[in-house]
Amino acid sequence: MRIVSVGRALPVHRYPQGSITAALLAMLDLPAETARRVEALHSRVRVEHRHLALPLERYAGLETFGQANDAFIAAALDLGERAVTDALARAGLAPRDVDAIFDVTVTGVCSPALDARLMNRMDFRSDTKRCPIFGLGCVAGVAGISRAVDYLKGHPNGVVVLLSVELCSLNLQKGDLSTAAIISTGLFGDGAAAVVLVGEERARRMGTSAPRVVTTRSNFYRDTEDVMGWRISEHGFELILSEGVPRVARERLGPDVARFLDDLHIEKERIASWVCHPGGPKVLEAMRDALELSDDDVALSWKVLAEQGNLSSASVLMVLREVFDTRRPRPGELGVMVAMGPGFCSEVLLLEW
Repeated sequence: MRIVSVGRALPVHRYPQGSITAALLAMLDLPAETARRVEALHSRVRVEHRHLALPLERYAGLETFGQANDAFIAAALDLGERAVTDALARAGLAPRDVDAIFDVTVTGVCSPALDARLMNRMDFRSDTKRCPIFGLGCVAGVAGISRAVDYLKGHPNGVVVLLSVELCSLNLQKGDLSTAAIISTGLFGDGAAAVVLVGEERARRMGTSAPRVVTTRSNFYRDTEDVMGWRISEHGFELILSEGVPRVARERLGPDVARFLDDLHIEKERIASWVCHPGGPKVLEAMRDALELSDDDVALSWKVLAEQGNLSSASVLMVLREVFDTRRPRPGELGVMVAMGPGFCSEVLLLEW
């Protein structure tokens, strides 16, 4: 199973971090001490710019979950179509070549899901299989590739599109002044990514030398439901983001990845490329330290974080796109993709470039 291409789409509304912070403070009309706390937290997340689904001035007018979710559907369809179109064009394929769509979006809801709505906008076949997956959050970029690989094991001539559209800004909770909520308003951004994968027989027919997914592994950590996720209330999606995320990364990720490589009889020194989800400074530092990586190993993750913020499930796919475009390993070299998310859990996969 091979990853042929990664497409992306970012909203046209792009702002420096300082402009977003100033607009948020004006919208919330906070006491001076709280405003200083917001500014301090925003300055520490190492995000320089973010793309937003809506112009900054429109967020003040979103009063209900229904209004925010309607805005999500409209923007997600546009971004999703752009990301899929980009990915298919890079792969030299058309919508009618696609046999299955996996959608791992978690920052909005709709039924029919995004994949069905895109099928009404793009020329997919009517027998294209649809598999919307909700609830995996930040881990879903890697987990989605893993589930697409599972499908392609039984469909070696198949073509799969993995789609992630995350519009985190539309889940702004204006009345929540908790530390987690304030950090989220400075950390998370909006964007979409799409990945085209093909089975081994299809890859041979295409003559592609795209990276091969050698194997994958899922790791679930029991009794960690309160580490990260959503609380669904009458106000919509309220973020659960505990201080335990970096701690779990430091304690669990290193041993899990070490066992993964040991079981494959692969020394860590053979890994030429690391694609790590940029969850935020503390999380990325914890992943770097737990995996005993250098700053250069995670340089592209820092780049995506600075330029886009954390896009939940789409971020690790944005890092993979950077690897494709700017730091592609030599043929035969090995790479690892890794992400963590609600559950709490992690997903790891091995690539051969």
